[in-house]
Amino acid sequence: MKYAVGYQLQDETEESFVDIVQDYREHVGEVYFPWADLPSGRAPLNAQRGYVDWTGLRRLEDDLRAFREMGLQLDLLFNANCYGGRAVSEYLENQVGSVLEHLNDIVGGADVVTTTSLAVARTVKRYFPKIDVRASVNMRIGTIHGMDYVKGLFDSYYIQRDRQRDVAYVRTLKTWADANDKTLCMLANSGCLRYCPGQTFHDNLVAHEQDVDETANIKEWTPHVCWNLYKEQENWPAILRASWVRPEDIQHYEGLVPIAKLATRMHANPRLVLHAYAEQRYRGNLLDLFEPGFGPIFAPHVVDNTRFPSDWFEQTSTCGATCYDCDYCRKVLEDVLVRFE
Repeated sequence: MKYAVGYQLQDETEESFVDIVQDYREHVGEVYFPWADLPSGRAPLNAQRGYVDWTGLRRLEDDLRAFREMGLQLDLLFNANCYGGRAVSEYLENQVGSVLEHLNDIVGGADVVTTTSLAVARTVKRYFPKIDVRASVNMRIGTIHGMDYVKGLFDSYYIQRDRQRDVAYVRTLKTWADANDKTLCMLANSGCLRYCPGQTFHDNLVAHEQDVDETANIKEWTPHVCWNLYKEQENWPAILRASWVRPEDIQHYEGLVPIAKLATRMHANPRLVLHAYAEQRYRGNLLDLFEPGFGPIFAPHVVDNTRFPSDWFEQTSTCGATCYDCDYCRKVLEDVLVRFE
């Protein structure tokens, strides 16, 4: 198994992302990245509230060349949840084509395009057939039916993260994928709630973040289910019922998924995340590995990763996620939650 790491455009005061990846080269297979200020599944790469970092594109291109020299595959993101009125337009088709043609010129092309858009998938399939078209985790494809319906558009699929802890179920998806010459991937360190009812709302919000940032928005309200939920300590067991997989347990996916994605595009310490999963061991606050991490709202408590019981993965990978009549995670939280003054 190799890791796909999310690119950060670092400024001069931060550690070079290229250097971080180089230090863990043997564990990294892909680098995924958005293009300049185009919408994606996170905030724009080089623009914020009207301020554009005009050197950003040049630095991105230089870093992509460095990754290519390391022999890494490059995964271009067109994974915004919404492209507005241009969602099925020739404009979007031309935009996708122009970026991919430019990448051909500077780094020999993209190896993968990850997208939530059927229109983007169709465009890449038609005009760039050598590129692996990958279904974004935000599409929430978690069944054989779902994969089969769009198998003409996609070569690989990020498993719906809500289903990935069930390893037996992942094996059934793998059987179908092998039979249809497809590949499964997973997102290892998402901090998001399992089956979050606000995911579509949040993903659409992020897709339009440039507009949202310039709008007079509702004051003193957080539009995210998770941050509101964790304000009450009685809801904290939900963090253990989420979809993340600890570094110590990632080994159980060997042979099932060749690529495990690490969410590092917005993470404050991408080296920490990559080191933990490369070593498959972490001694610290487990919340610090997630994106989002929730450390501030749990403080002064931490989730001590060394205190998890030996049967943690066995229990949570076979429980069927019937949390409404199970108290296992609540009891585990009592053991792993440590308060620091």
